[in-house]
Amino acid sequence: MKRLHRRLAALSIPWLVTLCLATGARAYDVAPVSDPESLGFSSSRLARIAAWQQRQVDAGAFSGAVTAIARNGRVAYLRAVGFRDQAKTSPLQGDAIFWIASMTKPVTSVAAMMLAEEGKLDLAAPVHRYLPELKDMMVAVEMKDPVTGKTDIAYEPQKHPMTVEDLMRHTAGLVYGVGGTKVEHLYNKSLYGNAGVWRRDRTLADFVSELAKLPLAHQPGEVWDYGLSVDILTRVIEVASGQPFDQFIEARLFNPLGMVDTGFYVPEAKLSRLVDPPANGWGGPPDSVLADVTKPTKLFSGGGGLASTAADYLRFCQMLLNGGELDGVRILSPATVRRMTTNALPPDVRFAGFAGGFVGPRAGSTWGLGLAVRSDAASSVVPGSVGSFSWMGASGTYFWIDPAEHLIAVQMIHALGGSGPFQRTLRDLIYGAFRVPDQGAPDAAASPLQIDADALAAYAGTYRFASSNARDKQESHEFGGVGVEIMMQGGSVKVVSPIQDAPAAKAGVVANDIITHLDGEAMQGKPLNQVLDKMRGPVNSAIRLRIVRKGRNEPFELAVVRASIRSPGVDLQVTAKNGKLQVEASGALPILDFEKGTPVAVVPMSSDEFFVDGGDHTRLAFLHGEVGKATGLVLNPGPWQITGRRIK
Repeated sequence: MKRLHRRLAALSIPWLVTLCLATGARAYDVAPVSDPESLGFSSSRLARIAAWQQRQVDAGAFSGAVTAIARNGRVAYLRAVGFRDQAKTSPLQGDAIFWIASMTKPVTSVAAMMLAEEGKLDLAAPVHRYLPELKDMMVAVEMKDPVTGKTDIAYEPQKHPMTVEDLMRHTAGLVYGVGGTKVEHLYNKSLYGNAGVWRRDRTLADFVSELAKLPLAHQPGEVWDYGLSVDILTRVIEVASGQPFDQFIEARLFNPLGMVDTGFYVPEAKLSRLVDPPANGWGGPPDSVLADVTKPTKLFSGGGGLASTAADYLRFCQMLLNGGELDGVRILSPATVRRMTTNALPPDVRFAGFAGGFVGPRAGSTWGLGLAVRSDAASSVVPGSVGSFSWMGASGTYFWIDPAEHLIAVQMIHALGGSGPFQRTLRDLIYGAFRVPDQGAPDAAASPLQIDADALAAYAGTYRFASSNARDKQESHEFGGVGVEIMMQGGSVKVVSPIQDAPAAKAGVVANDIITHLDGEAMQGKPLNQVLDKMRGPVNSAIRLRIVRKGRNEPFELAVVRASIRSPGVDLQVTAKNGKLQVEASGALPILDFEKGTPVAVVPMSSDEFFVDGGDHTRLAFLHGEVGKATGLVLNPGPWQITGRRIK
């Protein structure tokens, strides 16, 4: 009955109220526990997160970061690093407000599922049931003349009408208009710029009316392509609920969950907590429009318009992890949350678009209803349990929820180019902070064994681990490639970092290079997975990279010969020195008790077993081959072990 009264009260909110960040609501106490060990974490290893983020701040990747980690319903870590402003005069606080960009999308998807549970929204229904103006949208097919090479557009009707579910799973055929195809250019010209409708003074109804004049980029249901689907879904929610979207989510989601700092603009009283944009701004539309959260808006973009805090978004995530409930408030049923967080894509779906590197077989990930879901641990680009679900924002914000570990992590940053370059490291550091249960110093600490120098020397070498933690089953892969980490930025291929000693680095490729062509083929607007496929090939085969570099007037080409590239791993360097075995991390990531630049002397327990007398008491067991030298290394033998192979 109380739930019914709350819903009736929500419907009585005055129609013309515009949502802002509430100034009088209750705050959520997110003070972290004093002993993260009680939640299964190592305090010293959690501290590595802030140290890593500080290095990013010092390097100019972002001005500051707020990270929140919760496990078993309690906050294990909440810390701010860096500054709120680009001038670096205002230290960042934990309650800082960030534009969360596409982390708005899961919020919108929850709102849609609330209506579906009430019978007000049919996910299987054609979108035109709610938005009749979209009924006759045609599908654009790009045709290339084999003689002239000219590309033109032909039009065909939809084989099946796009459904509400297509909007939620990005299979509606809609795109953002930021790529290089002719269809993308049509979207860009119509929607963005001074003459477009993607403006803060226009409404979602205006936007839908203009979109109806454009073609779809794909047949509905056939292709996963990240785009404007969730903004159309937002307008569907307005029609189905009979309320403007801002009022609906304030009354039905933010107020019940106590999300006191989340909304479509930041009121003057809270502007001192809003984090500055990146030094180079947000780039072009649609980001530049949605990111201006300092003024009220009529464009309630459910695809990317919200601002929020780490604490607020943590509450939203905890509701999902709890199966749709928080603090006695039921938002969704457990069955609905399960539906949202399991694969919703057809088995024969194709993947396209600039986000294709984060979703699809290559990424070990699929898509539910509003969320990316980890589906294949072995091929995933990030650690975590199968069934973990997540998403990110173009602003750099990122979150994931791991039901198997009862874990939530939220990182708030403002970084041009998004969170992609920082996701793996953050997740590695967090999973790497898990302690091995009930592991203390062994009795051997009192009377250590003595091992001769020759035996110790047989263990010296470099050992590679596919992951830095025992809760992940990533596998190390090997392929022919150029050895460069890339990201899509505004439809262009940007070099994040060339891998040290790999072919690209040896040929002269540097960070921030823009790769415009591969073997003469333009890469502008290509999906990330297609670019990666083009870069890979047989070992010793050559590929030409055309590059645009800041400070050089003209593009130039580099010839690169592909070599064997191993997927990122974690390395330990073992040395024998002064009658002791010393171990340190030698790659970019720490692992358990071992960090780069800090060799740790390990204590022998037997001829091939050692342990760290301090820290988290990591145990080491060397594996032997027929020739006497160690072939591998097992850390913490037992149910939580991590096994590495000797590579040098």
